[in-house]
Amino acid sequence: MSFLTIERSGSIVTATMNQPETRNALTGNSAVREFVELCDSLRKDASVKVLIITAEGPIFSSGGNVKDMKRFFDENLTPDLIREEYRQGIQQLPLALYELDVPIICAVNGPAIGAGLDLTCMCDIRIASEAATFAESFVRVGIVPGDGGAWLLPRAVGMAKASEMAFTGEAISAQDALACGLVSRVVPADQLLPTARTLAQKIAANPGAVMRMTKRLLREGERSTLSSLLELSAGYQAIAHKTADHREAVSAFAEKRTPQFQ
Repeated sequence: MSFLTIERSGSIVTATMNQPETRNALTGNSAVREFVELCDSLRKDASVKVLIITAEGPIFSSGGNVKDMKRFFDENLTPDLIREEYRQGIQQLPLALYELDVPIICAVNGPAIGAGLDLTCMCDIRIASEAATFAESFVRVGIVPGDGGAWLLPRAVGMAKASEMAFTGEAISAQDALACGLVSRVVPADQLLPTARTLAQKIAANPGAVMRMTKRLLREGERSTLSSLLELSAGYQAIAHKTADHREAVSAFAEKRTPQFQ
């Protein structure tokens, strides 16, 4: 059974984690491979403008499968082998999702725990159901965030809040997540996907190529100097000015009509 259920409506793709019986765990199954393959296909398809990630069932994702972790007790599974498993496994998830140029909306329907929380931080926009909770809970099972959470979470909520969450492992509510900036909206459960889709439609109304460049600039801005980002922005802007969509947008503005982007 596939981990992801993929649906497409126009230029919007929705990926639903669909293994509620495992609480949509991200390890011990094909989850990482399917996410990586999805990102690879979206990267190559310029007609896709937005990706929505959500989940089936009451839990968004429990993160790592704790029962599966018992196999690490095997003396033949050395630290070197475990490290390489992380490199080739769960760590491929942030490299694929966070670096994807397509804007990603995460619609969090329930608890997002451990790597499940970190998965939300790999996305650009997070919308939470009132039933959602968030926990950076690795410490509670005696491990560290092995999936990039120590890099992702501080960028979402700031170092102090990220430290509090990582050191205690305690869950925060959807409203607490809103207060600290982890999510941008909290909505009733039955309004979660409609809200995500409405936002996706607003994003998809804009030129796709320019949107991908805009996301790349936002990502690069997190880790580069101002001068380096300005140089990259100048290069991207030179490309943008020569696109048919820019020509259409300017023409539509002058003619007082709605632009028709390619």
